[in-house]
Amino acid sequence: MENINLENAAENIEVSEQENEKKTYFEHYNARTHVYGRLGLIIGVILMVGFPFAMGLVLDAMPDMNAFLKGIIQVAALYIPSCLVEFLIYTPMLGAGGSYLAFITGNLINMKIPCVMNSRDIVGAKSGTPENEIVSTLSIAASALTTTAVIAIGVLLLIPLQPVLSSPVLAPAFNNVVPALFGALAYKYFRKGVKIAVLPLLIMTVLCVVMPSLIGSVGFLVIPSGAMAIGVAWLAFKSDKKKEENKEEENKQEEDLNA
Repeated sequence: MENINLENAAENIEVSEQENEKKTYFEHYNARTHVYGRLGLIIGVILMVGFPFAMGLVLDAMPDMNAFLKGIIQVAALYIPSCLVEFLIYTPMLGAGGSYLAFITGNLINMKIPCVMNSRDIVGAKSGTPENEIVSTLSIAASALTTTAVIAIGVLLLIPLQPVLSSPVLAPAFNNVVPALFGALAYKYFRKGVKIAVLPLLIMTVLCVVMPSLIGSVGFLVIPSGAMAIGVAWLAFKSDKKKEENKEEENKQEEDLNA
């Protein structure tokens, strides 16, 4: 009996040491991720903002700065709230490394988020875990590299394929590629949370049918639809929690009566 207890104690110590080692490694990984992520963001922003001005100076084609600043202010007033909401919604899902990569490479809704969700489902990772951090970072990196390779090939083949791409026969197909893609992807997640998805889906569908001009503002519609989904999920959580509490209270009363 004493030997068994000693073996169990040794196993517990070994498991504890492994968990501590894993935690230490993940903290080191996160620290390096933030260092390289911030450095990459700074370099990326400088290149993206500086390149157009550099070309303007070289080609002597600088825009009128007053008109430029007015345009930037108008666009920023629209996009800054949307960007803040996207940051708050997607960062817990993407993790630190995934967020740095995703927000600098773009295409979150149509490329990065579906890639991360599918990768998480394949490996069984959960949000907020070290596994999710690593899986999200790797999947977004793979998505970005694949996108870059496809774009490079597309640019090289753009002129030879121009007659095919501009064919009126294929125009309806190209117009429906995105709805077909996201309809298939969305169904998978709607099925997992039908109660949460029904209200936002119904309201957004009615809005887009009644006001077709909103179809081009999908990025902004994410904010109210996301808020509705979060609200429904919170109400469902509170309802389930109350049911569990009532059930526990009933079980306790039955135990008291039996006693």
